[in-house]
Amino acid sequence: MAINTMDLYKKFQTEPFFIAGPCVIESPELLDTVARRLVEIRENLGVEVIFKASFDKANRTSLGAFRGPGLEKGLEMIKVIKDKYNLPVTTDIHEPHQATVAGEVIDILQIPAFLCRQTDLLVEAAKTGRIVNIKKAQFLSGEDMQFPVEKVRGSGNDKVVLTERGNMFGYNNLVVDFRNIRDMKAFDVPIVMDCTHAVQRPGGAGGKTGGNREFVPYMAMAAKAWGADGYFIETHPNPDIAKSDGPNMLQIDELEGLIAKLKA
Repeated sequence: MAINTMDLYKKFQTEPFFIAGPCVIESPELLDTVARRLVEIRENLGVEVIFKASFDKANRTSLGAFRGPGLEKGLEMIKVIKDKYNLPVTTDIHEPHQATVAGEVIDILQIPAFLCRQTDLLVEAAKTGRIVNIKKAQFLSGEDMQFPVEKVRGSGNDKVVLTERGNMFGYNNLVVDFRNIRDMKAFDVPIVMDCTHAVQRPGGAGGKTGGNREFVPYMAMAAKAWGADGYFIETHPNPDIAKSDGPNMLQIDELEGLIAKLKA
């Protein structure tokens, strides 16, 4: 069944939604395991769930870190999940030329935080007609996100989402100013809280990123209090052996309980 992105976007404006999945595509088996659990949660709780996985982690700390299967193979694996489970899907793109190719499969094109000011990337994502989820950079305020929103809208696409993921707080640390959620709501777009990347310790684990996954539920509940519309929660069956962002990913067995609290 084809997914109508306009209908999906309208849902984002009226009910809580959840973007979840592993940080990076490690294998088809991992994607299937996570997707099956997400479908169970969707059916048990009656919530909108979007499946997320990255085909390429282009901003890893070190050169030798695992990046994923790449654009072509990665999109093929994500499409299998989309078709098999009728789940909306999202992934991040890093270069303008990837937008058109990814847009043939992906329902929500994610713009990484470090790249949210890249005009060509935003314009090409907008041209696909897909929903464009722009992550707020760690060095920008919520008010600053007016301009990335304008770049997408000015390119003919009104289906914009903004995601809060914390700000740099000295070296190897982030802090979340939840006022950013309210500030970004002024742009009349759905606002997502990235509950897992907000607890990262960037580059703080000896050549890789650390994190504090025990704080993920607190980030989510605080964001709910501040009026977040959606929640981005990377999850994995065994985060301790994940190939990217394991320290800040939520163990998948804990996901349904957290979503139930956020829905209530």
